[in-house]
Amino acid sequence: MRAQPQASHFVDGTYVEDKAGAQIECIYPATGERIALLHSATPDIISRAVASAKRAQVEWERTLPAERGRILRRAAEIMRERNHDLSVLETLDTGKPYQETIVADALSGAEAFEFYGGLASTLSGECIPQGESFIYTKRVALGVCLGIGAWNYPTQIACYKGAAALACGNSVIFKPSEVTPLCALKIAEILAEAGLPKGLYNVVQGYGDVGAALVSHPEIEKVSLTGSVATGSKVMSAAGAGIKHVTMELGGKSPLIIFEDADLDAAVSGAILGNFYSAGQICSNGTRVFVQQSIRGDFERKLLERTRKIRMGDPLDPDTQMGSLISADHMQKVLGHIETGHTDGARLMCGGKQATVPGGERGCYVEATIFSDVTDDMRIAREEIFGPVLSILEFTDEEEVIRRANDTEFGLAAGVFTRDLTRAHRVIDRLQAGTCWINTYNAMPVEMPFGGFKQSGVGKENSRAALDHYSQIKSVYVEMGGVESPY
Repeated sequence: MRAQPQASHFVDGTYVEDKAGAQIECIYPATGERIALLHSATPDIISRAVASAKRAQVEWERTLPAERGRILRRAAEIMRERNHDLSVLETLDTGKPYQETIVADALSGAEAFEFYGGLASTLSGECIPQGESFIYTKRVALGVCLGIGAWNYPTQIACYKGAAALACGNSVIFKPSEVTPLCALKIAEILAEAGLPKGLYNVVQGYGDVGAALVSHPEIEKVSLTGSVATGSKVMSAAGAGIKHVTMELGGKSPLIIFEDADLDAAVSGAILGNFYSAGQICSNGTRVFVQQSIRGDFERKLLERTRKIRMGDPLDPDTQMGSLISADHMQKVLGHIETGHTDGARLMCGGKQATVPGGERGCYVEATIFSDVTDDMRIAREEIFGPVLSILEFTDEEEVIRRANDTEFGLAAGVFTRDLTRAHRVIDRLQAGTCWINTYNAMPVEMPFGGFKQSGVGKENSRAALDHYSQIKSVYVEMGGVESPY
């Protein structure tokens, strides 16, 4: 078990274990090898984590924001120094290729700590004159914040949720997905090494019952979830029973619109990045690729040529461009969606099967898959697949494609490729999506607010906007004169 951590949980500044909890097998999905064995949190572990987070938060909120920021920036420095090791661990945890993790995972987490470390000392209120009297406001912490992570970006999500919360003076309990339990433990280690006081960033492993116990815990003030719409609905309902603050970053079925005047090579690049990066396991992916009728043939030829050159293989090989899916169960779900595409009458252009790579015969690989002649009512055009499956839908004019793009319960992301920037802004303005791109796709610097409309989520992550979701405003009226009363 080559990635076995010191213990399953990180609570109050140290590793802790309780083997009475259910076993969590960590499987490297590229080979099927078990690389670690952990245990789900028992009620005792949960109680210890909540107690330590509540105790530590009181003093942390009183710590000067500049000092909070220095600790977060130091954590960013350590992460950059250890990028290779953190990237290898991310690859083992997820099956994503090292070529991706070395540039996209730990480094984006470090950017979050650096960004919010810089913002910590800017948290302020305002003064509102009322004649001789005045009102002032201040931003104060929420308390103990619970982060529930997804399995596709375990390092990044652990940092995104932790950085904003800590900058605002909160403490954090982070529950990774049981499928990818390893990376968040390293983030907790690094934060402790950077000088974060004990109890402020705790990692608690577990299945859904552990998440449910934490969400409903009376000492938890805020829940931030990255996950599916179905999970989000359950978590939001449970959090609502306790009137807790929530941020929900959920699923999508996002449109990517290619107009006839687009730079075709750039549009193909956007479609590939928006469907095959991380083997398609990205919630914002533009999986409904709307292509204007007059250029559809040229677009498909270029897309096919480049897609067939994608190198699938051992994720630890730096030359591998696409790795495995996250698990055998998820692979079967993706293959089931592909079969549905066949059944519903879509035309398979390439891929469509489980793949085998040397040394990964037991791995969870699926070929990069492209369907054409897809219609809006097909299930592959309506349901989130979360795998390397791209659907091409033809359109004729602007009004038509806007209507069809918005015909979904999701609203996470959208993209437009066109040389006509007037049209680009006009179309983006009418698309019902919270995160949008013009002439690129899936570019997400930490400075950019990220979040969806409709069933794709509530609230924003990243950017200054996240600070609004990890703090609350206290208003104070200061009377400088007498107090008149009719009684």
